[in-house]
Amino acid sequence: MHLEIQRVIFFTENIEAMSHFYHKVIGLELIPGGNGAWQEFRSGSCNIAIHRGKPSPGARGPKIVFYSADVAAIRAELIKRGVSDIGKVVSGDGLTLCDGKDPDGNPFQISTRRR
Repeated sequence: MHLEIQRVIFFTENIEAMSHFYHKVIGLELIPGGNGAWQEFRSGSCNIAIHRGKPSPGARGPKIVFYSADVAAIRAELIKRGVSDIGKVVSGDGLTLCDGKDPDGNPFQISTRRR
């Protein structure tokens, strides 16, 4: 059996803010065909989808990790685009990363770690 991740789905009661965040702030391509209860965004080999429903981020819920060769530059751009819940750039063990949260509190990370 061979399985591949196709998408990560976040449930939200604030689909407009989440859609704005992943499309306008993070910069992912919106996939046509969504509606008021579903939006999907192209994100390399694994899409991100948001679905209207009660959010349930846990203390150790899923985290989306985005690759970037320049974490500090991406962090600075995200701050310019209005992201306020984002940590400092941390480097060590050959990696550079930065953690943040989307409007519903779901964690995300920008990292130099390749697949």
